[in-house]
Amino acid sequence: MIKKLVIVFIAFFALQSYGQEGTASPYSFYGIGSLKFKGTVENRSMGGLSIFTDSIHVNLRNPAAYAGPNLKFYNEESRPVKFSVGASHSSSNLKTNSGEAKVNATTFDYLALSMPMGKFGFGFGLLPYTSVGYKLEDSDDDIIQNRYRGEGGLNRAFLGLGYRITDELSIGVDANYNFGNIQNSVIEFVYDEDGNPVQYQSRESNRSDLSGLNFNIGLTYKTMISDKLELQAGATYSPVSDLSSINERSFATILINQSTGEEFVVNEFDADLESEGLDETDLRLPSRLSFGAGIGKPRHWFIGAEFTSQTTSEFSNPIVSIENANFVNASNFSVGGFYIPDYTSFSSYWKRATYRAGLHFENTGLEINNEAINEFGISFGVGLPIGQVFSNANIGFEFGRRGTNKQNLIQENFFNVNISLSLNDRWFQKRKYN
Repeated sequence: MIKKLVIVFIAFFALQSYGQEGTASPYSFYGIGSLKFKGTVENRSMGGLSIFTDSIHVNLRNPAAYAGPNLKFYNEESRPVKFSVGASHSSSNLKTNSGEAKVNATTFDYLALSMPMGKFGFGFGLLPYTSVGYKLEDSDDDIIQNRYRGEGGLNRAFLGLGYRITDELSIGVDANYNFGNIQNSVIEFVYDEDGNPVQYQSRESNRSDLSGLNFNIGLTYKTMISDKLELQAGATYSPVSDLSSINERSFATILINQSTGEEFVVNEFDADLESEGLDETDLRLPSRLSFGAGIGKPRHWFIGAEFTSQTTSEFSNPIVSIENANFVNASNFSVGGFYIPDYTSFSSYWKRATYRAGLHFENTGLEINNEAINEFGISFGVGLPIGQVFSNANIGFEFGRRGTNKQNLIQENFFNVNISLSLNDRWFQKRKYN
């Protein structure tokens, strides 16, 4: 039954993700898009908190969580293999000083598997890392000056290894292969002396195909500080890395159907980026450091906090230069936790459910017109037990605000619905009977 459910779930959301942009945020115009990877649904439901690790959930943020379980709780004959898949739907209200609009996006978020082997463990999976999806217009007195459009993003395939050094301390590393493309275009509208659009308009189109490796190193530590209370702590570090970018640029004269908006190319030619040294460039990804800690009663409750910093000021993309935008170092603070009324209850299903909540404050590292683009979000969710080996379905909700409407910018008020399956099985259980 669970296997059939997994197949249906993956097929449905894989179909949903094709042909749909993973974001509708106007701020995906900058850099390499909006960051999609904020952990599993379980993490996001706790404000993005990723320091908690256990034996039944995949932790995509810290590779030390792949390490084999403490054999005080699991014997050599049965080790749980963890499989997780997730998707989300986002609805946003975009507000400016002159008006507002509503946008939606549905996307597949991740597919991952973690397998412990003694003190070792490994994990692998696939997820969208950033996403680009915007349609913007620059107007003056209701007269369109420029129209911007973008799509694409960066995907990430990862392979990780973890090792349990002691019963309390584990270490791990992820090798991430990043790949994808970003496409954008801008149409410059020209008008005659009477303010009427001329017949033909000009369009510049750009495409960058990205690829490259980066690494993520993690530590986790957990110990009982009393008979009932457990301390958990974690840290991760990703060093600076470069992506290879193969770039194309073209210019076109186009005719726009005024009723449908469809664009017809009249004449088009490719720009000579090679002579400018821009046909192949390196795009620098900043380093990232996170650390946090929390306390709780095992299988009952947990609360913790986590801080993340990212040297976004080191980000560079030679192919794109935007005068009014600047990157500074980014940071994020998350606090959250969960509560399980009674995980052994046979009389009440809801007492065995996991209830999660949290919030986060983020400086995205992007400044536009000298205004910092910040984000605040509140999240909550529930994990519903399914099957007989601690599998669960998770649903999370998140609402918050990104950006500002000062300096003619856009404020996003968003509401996200996230769902996932976290499935566990015992692949290496020895048969008792032949």
